[in-house]
Amino acid sequence: MYKIAVIPGDGTGPEVIREGLKVLDAAAKKYGFALESKLFDFGGGRYLTRGEVLEDNDIEELRKYSAIYLGAIGHPEVKPGILETGILLKLRFSLDQYINLRPIKLYNPAFCPLKDKSAQDIDFVVVRENSEGLYKGMGEFRDKGTKDEVAIQISYNTRKGVERCLRYAFEYCRKRGRRKKLTLCGKTNVLTYAWDLWERAFKEVSLEYPDITTDYAHVDATTMWFVKNPEWFDVIVTDNMFGDIITDLGAMIQGGMGIAAGGNINPQGVSMFEPIGGSAPKYTGQGVINPLAAICAAGMMMDNLGETKAARAIEEAVVKVVTHKLKSLGAGKMGYTTSEVGDLVVDVL
Repeated sequence: MYKIAVIPGDGTGPEVIREGLKVLDAAAKKYGFALESKLFDFGGGRYLTRGEVLEDNDIEELRKYSAIYLGAIGHPEVKPGILETGILLKLRFSLDQYINLRPIKLYNPAFCPLKDKSAQDIDFVVVRENSEGLYKGMGEFRDKGTKDEVAIQISYNTRKGVERCLRYAFEYCRKRGRRKKLTLCGKTNVLTYAWDLWERAFKEVSLEYPDITTDYAHVDATTMWFVKNPEWFDVIVTDNMFGDIITDLGAMIQGGMGIAAGGNINPQGVSMFEPIGGSAPKYTGQGVINPLAAICAAGMMMDNLGETKAARAIEEAVVKVVTHKLKSLGAGKMGYTTSEVGDLVVDVL
């Protein structure tokens, strides 16, 4: 029995989560586990109605669950930053979800914007540090509102935070067992404090993993190689900001936001899984949004909980649907409604 906290969220979030839960129910019946889910109304609607984002008692309630399944956070009537800081970042920081895990895998070359790339060429994972860096929100204004104004944003990196992220990446690379190559993505030539720490820690930790080949690439070069030679990568580890940027590019080369899923991981606690495409409010209620990213996130959640056979079966079902059924991965272009795509995955499963 797994207790799942479900946060459908805003915009199209409830629509894609509905399909993900449909697939999870089918997987549970087939593979002999049970799910008990509870809906939570965190999001823009709650904020506009009650002026609340995420309270401390909400965090304590969420600690009681096996995992969190998130649809999307983002409302057009709420000022940017309020929900992101008050819900998403608070969840990640309070629950110490210090790893953001982003598989970047091409299921159907027909949907790849890159020329002459196969499914074998685009199959890598980004491990992003998820609790420090620029996202700590540390900094200050000086002489705000004057012509001499200065805005200071601090990238806060601790040895403990960096090292635990690196160790997770090395262990994940070893477990993945594909090429056993781990690439550190940074900017050591310019960001000489934070990336001096990252580089030193990377070299030191690598000594404990002689079976893993290590590599380094500047973040700007990484984006170039994503487009030119994505087959070079196996597992990439990077900081919070760079990870946020390169994973969106990764989503595009794997076919778009409609297929991109991610996990916010606390290996010793409660983790959260979500489609990374956002709330897409312009598509709300039309039944055209692609639910496959949410379904893939559900598969990642079950893999994290130890239901590896169910997770593999969900992914294989998605691959078959993407390969043989859909006209496109874009919203309104799939050839099926949101609910019908969920039904297709269930049928294959």
